[in-house]
Amino acid sequence: MIKRLHSNLYFVKDIKNTAEFYRKLGFDVAESEDAVRIKPGDFTLVFMDESKVQIDKEAGVNPKGIGIFTYVEVDDVDEQFSSIKESGIVPSSEPKDWPWGKREFAVKDPDGYKIIFYSSIR
Repeated sequence: MIKRLHSNLYFVKDIKNTAEFYRKLGFDVAESEDAVRIKPGDFTLVFMDESKVQIDKEAGVNPKGIGIFTYVEVDDVDEQFSSIKESGIVPSSEPKDWPWGKREFAVKDPDGYKIIFYSSIR
């Protein structure tokens, strides 16, 4: 029986830069020597220093984050957008209403991973 999803692991170039970026987004950040952890609710995102882990090289070179979108629900997506811009981070898109009932915008982290902030509009 599956009990719960626990975490996602992301490889990053600069652990300190990643920690600062996620702090600016508003997350509580826990740092260790070679990892950064953020825990929004009961799920953990772990960012590991890619120079300190064994990475199997697949054929070809693919940018990080292709096809990965981490969705973060917020109370007011427009307020979150303004707060993020005030912190100096430039979002990848403006808030937009979508037919699936969400208003959302995107931010790319320093390694190209996409964070989607959203609020329900229905």
